[in-house]
Amino acid sequence: MSAPSPRGGAAVGRLADLSPVEAGAVMYLRLWGDGAQGRSDAASDFQIALGAESGRAAMMTLDQLCSLCAHHGRRPLIRHGLGCSCLGADENCFAQMIAAASEGDREDAMMMASLIVRADFAPALASLSEELGLALRRMTALVPMPTTGHQPPAAMLH
Repeated sequence: MSAPSPRGGAAVGRLADLSPVEAGAVMYLRLWGDGAQGRSDAASDFQIALGAESGRAAMMTLDQLCSLCAHHGRRPLIRHGLGCSCLGADENCFAQMIAAASEGDREDAMMMASLIVRADFAPALASLSEELGLALRRMTALVPMPTTGHQPPAAMLH
């Protein structure tokens, strides 16, 4: 008998069912967590879609946001693989936080941020979520996301 997977990784949906901003948030969380190559791919996407200066700023925001989650999280965020079409519970919370913040729903973003990080870091996480969400909104308005082909396959993996 295998050990059950952590709740944060439980599949709660499919990436295909998310809005472009939400799907982008999940994809860039996965890329950031994939290490140096994933971060380089994310930075490239941002620079292609937003230009050099705004792209660097968006990547810095992603890095600060994910670092805050990693260092001050209530527990580690569980991510699915880059090519997985499933949406994990933690990934969904992250995506909803980014989307809410980008829409100006700061109270909802704060509530979700407090689920991810300690309460004293939730305001910073919500603020960074708004910055990243607005960058993702600009990207989806300019070009179809993602720009470097990191979109998960349409077929369900499990």
